[in-house]
Amino acid sequence: MRAHPVSGWAGAAGRRLVLRRIRRKGVDLSNFSFAFLPGTARFPLQRTGTDPVPRLAEVRAADPVHRLQLPFDFPVHLVSDHALAREVLADHEGYSNDIRHLFGASDTVSADDVGGLGFTDPPLHTRLRRIVTPEFTRRRLLRLQPAIEEVVTRRLDALEAAGPGADLAREVSFPVPFTTICELLGLQYEDRDAFSRFGGQRFDATVGSAAFGAVSAQRQVLLEAIVRQRKDPGAGLIGEIIRNEGDTITDVDLAGLADGIFTGGYETTAGMISLGVIVLLRDPAHAELVRSGTPEQVDRVVEELLRYLSVVQVAFPRFAKRDTDLGGHRVRAGDAVLVSLSGANRDPASAGADPDGFDPFRIPTSGHLAFGHGAHRCIGAELARMELRTVLPALLRRFPHLALAVPQEELAFRRMSFVYGVGELPVTW
Repeated sequence: MRAHPVSGWAGAAGRRLVLRRIRRKGVDLSNFSFAFLPGTARFPLQRTGTDPVPRLAEVRAADPVHRLQLPFDFPVHLVSDHALAREVLADHEGYSNDIRHLFGASDTVSADDVGGLGFTDPPLHTRLRRIVTPEFTRRRLLRLQPAIEEVVTRRLDALEAAGPGADLAREVSFPVPFTTICELLGLQYEDRDAFSRFGGQRFDATVGSAAFGAVSAQRQVLLEAIVRQRKDPGAGLIGEIIRNEGDTITDVDLAGLADGIFTGGYETTAGMISLGVIVLLRDPAHAELVRSGTPEQVDRVVEELLRYLSVVQVAFPRFAKRDTDLGGHRVRAGDAVLVSLSGANRDPASAGADPDGFDPFRIPTSGHLAFGHGAHRCIGAELARMELRTVLPALLRRFPHLALAVPQEELAFRRMSFVYGVGELPVTW
């Protein structure tokens, strides 16, 4: 989603945090996953339907910089207070995003494979972001609007052809951002077929080494696409960067950029579309506001959905560069700091009254953090908004009697994932 472009490397980093400590203890856990973690440390990635579990709000109120109880006493601090979250996310002098130190020479996924804006510090981060930023301004993105509308129309046709009971996630939520981001990057159709097999496994905190495999496989497809485009640059963003930057940008750095844009612009937006539909269908007045409202009213609904859902549950991990005091909590150099975006966006100090409710007329005291904040704020935020503003009204106009085909309680929500979503969304009309 362009909601915040957290890639599968967030999952990889989290696992490495613990795996590195495990190795030092001499413990063999060849298929480690976050399911191994004690229940007291899982709550930042758990939800009940569309809501974070109550434990997250309890921790935010009592201990907004909370030391997670991880195996082997690995130092990880969870920040769930909105103001402190903004402080950490904006402080690139005090915190590093670079995770390369977590990867050893014997790892299947090596430090050379790690790239992208989310895991890079200045000055390299500054240079790489400057390369892609012009493509993500609102003015430049407007040229994609006709293509997005065309994709949405085709996918709504496919939904209608499938008939009542069809899976909206399969027919609409995933194809719309997937096709859009492939067009933006200039990926060929054979590349798209390969990417479509990886899906949300990259973000699943329960699948252990399978997530590493999905990350590596996707990165390999991107590297192969870049090698081909070095010889014959395409019309998309990858080809444009090759033409403009030439050999000054390596294949690894370009693959990292493309990987972050792709995964951040696909899985996150797909989750937002499906979950957004679930939320809007709870109240006919909310659905009608999107169906018949002005562009400004639709914008407000989209912003509240972004805050309320926060599909990217935690930001890229930060590592303290020096000993520091964070909200009265001692953080030592080298400690990991995780910012709970879902927790910070439900903070009453920023969201105002009834932060756990969905209110399209909400006037928050400060902006939401669904796209992150600071130098690492999601570069594709405006593209995510464009897609949501396009697909949600079009869907509700095309199917004015749209409804869930099963009770919400029967939907297959992700059990524990960095990017929250639902596997299937059967609908009727």
